[in-house]
Amino acid sequence: MDRFEAMRSLLAAVDAGSLSAAARRTHVPLPTLSRRIADLETHLGAPLLIRTSRKLHLTEAGEAFVTAARRLLDDLDEAERAAAGEYRAPRGELVVTAPLSFGRLHVAPVIHGFLAAYPEVDVRMILADHVIDLAESHVDVGVRIGRLPDSDLMARKLGDVSWVICGSPDYLSRRGVPGSPGELLQHDCVVLEGLPTARAWLVRDGGQERAVAIEPRFTVNSADAVVEAALGGVGLARVVSYQAAAALARGDLVPVLRRFWSAPFPVHLVHRSQRQQPLKVRAFLDYIFPRLSERLITINRAVQ
Repeated sequence: MDRFEAMRSLLAAVDAGSLSAAARRTHVPLPTLSRRIADLETHLGAPLLIRTSRKLHLTEAGEAFVTAARRLLDDLDEAERAAAGEYRAPRGELVVTAPLSFGRLHVAPVIHGFLAAYPEVDVRMILADHVIDLAESHVDVGVRIGRLPDSDLMARKLGDVSWVICGSPDYLSRRGVPGSPGELLQHDCVVLEGLPTARAWLVRDGGQERAVAIEPRFTVNSADAVVEAALGGVGLARVVSYQAAAALARGDLVPVLRRFWSAPFPVHLVHRSQRQQPLKVRAFLDYIFPRLSERLITINRAVQ
C-alpha cells in the first residue's frame, strides 16, 4: 500500500463529500479509490469514515488523522518543490484562477507576457465565476472581484471596478437618454440571466443604494452577449466596467446616469501564506501586479 496515495484519496473523498465525487475529481477509478481508503483503515486498525447513502462522515479517529495527513502532505509537497528547484529559480507549474470575463479579457493577456519572460514556468489557468478554494484546488494565485471575506489568504489590492449603465449611440438617438433612474422603466434593457438584478437595477441616489425596476427586453446568460446586444442597439445594459471598457473608449457605447452608478468595488490578487514562497509565485505576483493595476486604471479612464 502506498500510504501517501491512500492519504490523498482519503482527503479527496472528505473534500468532495463522497467517494464517487472524489473519483470524478481525481480521475481515479472508484474501486481503486475505495480500496486505498479501506487498506488505510486496515493498516491503522481503525475506521476513518462512516459511509451513508448521502455523504461521508469522519469518525473521531478520522478527524484527527485527516488533520495530520493534510499537514504531512503539505510538507511533502513543499519538500518536493524545494528539491525540484522552485526555490532557486522560477520554474514549474503555476495555477491561477480568475473570474471568467475579467480573466479572458485582462488576466490572460498579461499571463502571455509572463510566459515569454519566464520560459521555465508553465501556467494552468482556471476561469470561473464562483469562488475557488485555493488550498483545496491547489491554486497558487487568484484574482478576486468584490469585497473579500475574512480569511487567512494574503491579498494585494489591484484597483477598483464599477457597474456601468450604457447604451449604443443608435439606441439613445431613437429612444432618448434617461435623465433619472425612474425613467429606466420606459427603456428596453438587456440583462444577464441569473443575477438578483435581472428585473431591478441597483443605483446610488442621495448616498443610498436602491433598486429601480427595469423592463428586460433581452435576457441572456453570457456577459459578452449582453455587451454585444447593447452594441447592437437592443437596449440599455448594466455591466461591469471592464466588460464594456473597450466599447466605451471607442464611443460604440455611451455611459448614462453616471451620477447614479453604484459605488466601485475592489479587485485583489490573493494567495496562500507560506513559510517560504516559491520563486515562481513571487515572480508572477511581481510581474502581474503592476500590469493588471495599469489595466484597471485604463478601464476607469474609459468609463469616466
